[in-house]
Amino acid sequence: MSTKRSIGFRAGTAVITALSIAALAACSSGGGDDAAEGGATTLKMTVWGGDVDKKSYQERVDLFEASQEDIKIELQLIPGDQYEQKVQTMIAGGDGPDIMQVAEGVNVYSSKNQIIPLDELAADAGLDLEERFGPVGTLYSYDDSIYAIPDRSGAMIVYYNKDMFDAAGVEYPNADWTWQDAQAAMEKLTIPGQQWGYAGAGWWAQWWSFAYQNGGQIIDEAGQPHANSPEVVEALQWGNDLVHKHHVVPTAAEYADMGPDMGGDPAFAAQKVAMNTTGFWAINSLLEADFNWDIAPMWQGDEQAVSAFGSGLAISRDSKKAEQAFEAIDFLTDAEAQAVIIKNAQDVPANLEAQNSEAFLKPEWATREVNMAAFGESSSFVFRSPLLPEWNEMQAAFDDNLGTFWNEGGDAKAQLDIVQKKLETVIKPAS
Repeated sequence: MSTKRSIGFRAGTAVITALSIAALAACSSGGGDDAAEGGATTLKMTVWGGDVDKKSYQERVDLFEASQEDIKIELQLIPGDQYEQKVQTMIAGGDGPDIMQVAEGVNVYSSKNQIIPLDELAADAGLDLEERFGPVGTLYSYDDSIYAIPDRSGAMIVYYNKDMFDAAGVEYPNADWTWQDAQAAMEKLTIPGQQWGYAGAGWWAQWWSFAYQNGGQIIDEAGQPHANSPEVVEALQWGNDLVHKHHVVPTAAEYADMGPDMGGDPAFAAQKVAMNTTGFWAINSLLEADFNWDIAPMWQGDEQAVSAFGSGLAISRDSKKAEQAFEAIDFLTDAEAQAVIIKNAQDVPANLEAQNSEAFLKPEWATREVNMAAFGESSSFVFRSPLLPEWNEMQAAFDDNLGTFWNEGGDAKAQLDIVQKKLETVIKPAS
């Protein structure tokens, strides 16, 4: 898993309680117990997150348990920065959960046969993944098999400060914007030393969007790295030049001057930047903001493409009740249970019916009018990220070799040539 937000995952967003630790230590081996009160089967389900996540998952579990009498679910919350290690340790010891939350690391598990393929279970349940989830329906695949069912999924969107746009006489962003349109707006919105037009694109999910918009691919269809292709180089250089050549994005030093732990999300909330590209989670911190803001789909390059964030639900190889576990997953990802995600302002539901519902488009928790339709509008632009078994090694190659480039500027081709050589040593050729 990445150490920041990724396909719906935010590492380190919660600290596990002593009660949760005790519950984890008391887990029974080999998935859930075969029998619980009244003869019902108990399944074990692991997730990561904070208080809102725990509340939302538990409410959805409660709905499932109320819908039938034969299956109970024991929910366990694990801190995000410990999740992958703990779950893999559980599986290695034959104590894997029946249901487990996964994100971009899904194929770290599937390539080790730690989770099971779900194709037959989905077919037996009559679950049409494309109908229910659209483009992300088969996101969590490996070797032509489905290993997780989408649960949460929202595209990267543009947050923009309407007050700043109005003061600068700039039209609000929309999906028809080009790179040139976006840069022109950033330049008009920048007041040197005081205000910047854009928060920047140093996080992989941001500059990957630029790469795919430019017709590039980080990994091609054959599973081979193309990180130093001309299309990717041009995209990375454009994102970097916004900082060090055009000065419409704060430098690392300028971010540091704003305060500790400052980045795109807090800088936007502090009205230091006029635009920020990020995920759903930033909405919660802005609901009480004292300035006018909204969201829009991300701009485009030669084509429209944007990263998505989310997570899915998988079944570990240790589960002795895979059919019951899939029955629960099917329920948890249907519109009724996904409505809880909306109600609690937890995330964007992966279920398209829920995502297009009035409850999501006009949420009760919204303290201002927000263009929630931006998520649905962006759904057809989402590119399929290469969820390789070597995901962690791939991200390390970018983190280890692009830090100075983002902080100080430089030549994208030279840096990506180094990254490419590293990727060629860690990524196995597709079979």
